[in-house]
Amino acid sequence: MVSGIIGQKIGMTQVFDAEGKVQPATVLKAGPCVVVQRKNSERDGYEAVQLGLVEDRPVRVSKPVAGLYARANVPPTRIRRELPLTSDGDIPAEGEQVLVSLFEPGDQVDVTGVSRGKGFQGVMKRHGFSGGGASHGSMFHRAPGSIGQSSYPSRVIKGMRGPGRMGADQVTVKNLNVIEVDAEKHMVIVTGAVPGAPGTYVVIRKAVSPRRRASQVVENVAKKKGK
Repeated sequence: MVSGIIGQKIGMTQVFDAEGKVQPATVLKAGPCVVVQRKNSERDGYEAVQLGLVEDRPVRVSKPVAGLYARANVPPTRIRRELPLTSDGDIPAEGEQVLVSLFEPGDQVDVTGVSRGKGFQGVMKRHGFSGGGASHGSMFHRAPGSIGQSSYPSRVIKGMRGPGRMGADQVTVKNLNVIEVDAEKHMVIVTGAVPGAPGTYVVIRKAVSPRRRASQVVENVAKKKGK
């Protein structure tokens, strides 16, 4: 079966658990998606599917891309992502839908998105440098300091941290718990924060290496003691 789905970040909120503790959460609109193309090991060398996110606004595509959608008998989409397949469940064919019902409350998911862009920034904001003295006459308030030697090696060492573009990077947040799934509205609520601003497109997939919960650890300890 498909390991994930394409979605869009709606915004953040907070939820209360059974004990009354508040917990930050993110609301995501997941799908509906359609299978645009099916990858197989015989032709492509690996197993995967290419999903397209179905949206309300019309989409204009080039003739080669239009032929790709015509072969799958689905309308063109703006956003396409390729996702691997899992060993369990049925493999969807081209043209089939992938819905948010793929997830259930209690599942752990990995969410991949593009972080907020912050433009060109200095070393204090970009890398957390402490900077120089702030007193009058210091002349070394937010400068990076020495970046190399003059005699040897007479160059800036590769990998030296300096000012530059910050943010707008692909970020994956792992092992977020699914709190609620609304199949009718194509909504899913997960714990914690998700990269990007509201409206950012994200990929929600089942956790690659899920974290063991406290209840599972207690059960494993009880089993060992029982032996």
